[in-house]
Amino acid sequence: MSADGQGDPAAFVALHGAALRASGVPARYWESLSRKLRGEVFDAGDYFGIMQVEEVDDEEEGDEEMEEQLKKKPNPGNGPCFKVIVTNENGLQASNPNSVFLIDHAWTYRANHARQQLLHVPGLLHRMATLMGIGFHGEIPDEGSIEQVLQEMWKYNQTYQLSQGTAEEKVPVWYIMDEFGSRIQHSDQPSFATAPLFYVPQQIAYTVLWPLRDLETGDEVTRDYAYGETDRLIRKCVLLPWVPDEVLDVSCFTPEPSDEYYQAILAENKEKLPVVINPPVYAKDKVFKVFTDIQQVLKNLTHPRFIFADSEGEADILYSFSHFKDYRKLSEERPEVMVNQFPCENLLTVKDCLASIARRAGGPDGPRWLPRTFNLQTELPQFISCFQQRDRRGEDNHWICKPWNLARSLDTHITNNLNNIIRHRESSPKVVCKYIEDPVLFHREDVGMVKFDIRYVVLLRSVKPLRLYSYDVFWLRFSNRPFSLDDLDDYEKHFTVMNYAPGASLKQVHCEEFLPLFEKQYPEYPWTTIQADIFKAFAELFQVASAKPAPLGICDYPSSRAVYAIDLMLKWDTSRDGKRTMQPQILEVNFNPDCVRACKYHPTFFNDIFSTLFLDEPDHCHVTRIV
Repeated sequence: MSADGQGDPAAFVALHGAALRASGVPARYWESLSRKLRGEVFDAGDYFGIMQVEEVDDEEEGDEEMEEQLKKKPNPGNGPCFKVIVTNENGLQASNPNSVFLIDHAWTYRANHARQQLLHVPGLLHRMATLMGIGFHGEIPDEGSIEQVLQEMWKYNQTYQLSQGTAEEKVPVWYIMDEFGSRIQHSDQPSFATAPLFYVPQQIAYTVLWPLRDLETGDEVTRDYAYGETDRLIRKCVLLPWVPDEVLDVSCFTPEPSDEYYQAILAENKEKLPVVINPPVYAKDKVFKVFTDIQQVLKNLTHPRFIFADSEGEADILYSFSHFKDYRKLSEERPEVMVNQFPCENLLTVKDCLASIARRAGGPDGPRWLPRTFNLQTELPQFISCFQQRDRRGEDNHWICKPWNLARSLDTHITNNLNNIIRHRESSPKVVCKYIEDPVLFHREDVGMVKFDIRYVVLLRSVKPLRLYSYDVFWLRFSNRPFSLDDLDDYEKHFTVMNYAPGASLKQVHCEEFLPLFEKQYPEYPWTTIQADIFKAFAELFQVASAKPAPLGICDYPSSRAVYAIDLMLKWDTSRDGKRTMQPQILEVNFNPDCVRACKYHPTFFNDIFSTLFLDEPDHCHVTRIV
């Protein structure tokens, strides 16, 4: 037996048992599966064959019912129809432990690399175009064929995620099964099931195929493309890429979720709410002991009324990088200890929650300062109805898919392809937001008119009463290529976060340098007016976030304080009297933001933060009170 446990059934189960159980692969197949994986045995050809289905000629008089069925056939792609049938003369018995098969993957990739791989991997475009029934002639990849594959691939894509590794490594992986796997058609009463399996010894993923019942020679091999979905409307929505239909009878209004929704989030986060305490009172000259694991604080907090503690037990202030969970214990045992976060602040910092609470300010469509947002897990029919209605009215239909809880634009995709958005729901929990199709642009002399976003650091001193401040310096991020509503996978055209993009240049402009340049480009829009609108949006956001008791709102815990970064853009809008206006659009709220640039250019940054939040002395600090 080799060192990695190959050949040992117990070692195979130890490595893969959890994944196999989660995928529902019956244990009777595991030993045979282990053997086939070890020997790279692809024996599906001994049992199955691919058959081309003749299209019904419109001019032929035939069975109208059969014609209708063929029209509805969810065969992916534009080309000939195929199906997979059992060809083995003895059929296939589900009870046979050898009735399990491996399907190879023709293409494995992450969505943001798809175009480059089609361009540069020899033979890939030709193989994908052939598999999808797209005409491709010649050797050199052309943009038209690539674009067609990028549109059609969402009918073929499957996905999995690695459970360990860096944030980048956990970004969902997409794959397309080989020609045999991709020809297996959908059925609501499938004869087979499939599941991806990452085979650890080889570090390769395969798809496992196994029968759900006994089959005879000539029976079709099918699988359920909406596996696991039992709700009829959701199944209809999930199957739209293969069975086109309209969902216009569903209202696209999305009211705020029920109280139970927020209770479930609290339970999932394992957060324990504090007991009621009296606001602590401290001596006027008290020197506070700070326990922190944040290097920027350790290096830059120099105010004489704060010293660093070596342990949590002796601290007056806990300033932690990670999320605090047990507020109940802290409030019962050490109510006077202040902490740099609020219970239930995830209502602000997690994108689906942000959209939910914002509806308190703007009704089912949300407020003007937040792009129209749908939770793809719970509001898929409403989103599809909205998309199809906009399509009928000829309105812009570019959307941006974002994971609930990832930063730095990871696993974030811009598209006007409905199939793309529906399929992204399978990879990880996501929201879909209306993409800002008409952003206010900034003229970069070296590039032209580019997108930019703005980061404000806000300080939440208390919830009841609501006391909110903004740091007086804001930060800017710019795209590197002129904006236009095309090339949606061009990162440097559509995104502004360049700190983590390999090979991308980072354009830095200080806000004091930015303001005169901006006002020169837009002389009718003084920044004081724009900033007043931005602060008004911040005030509304925090008012609705704290309007209800926890867990429906941010918890009113007197010993909590917090610093958040709010990222926003400006878009062109029209006021009621017909004037063009710049409307702030809040993109996200970040907990514990990276403050390296703040500390580098503003050495008193953390002194100002701590004085405002923990000493209640904002007067001589670089902060402005919003509420």
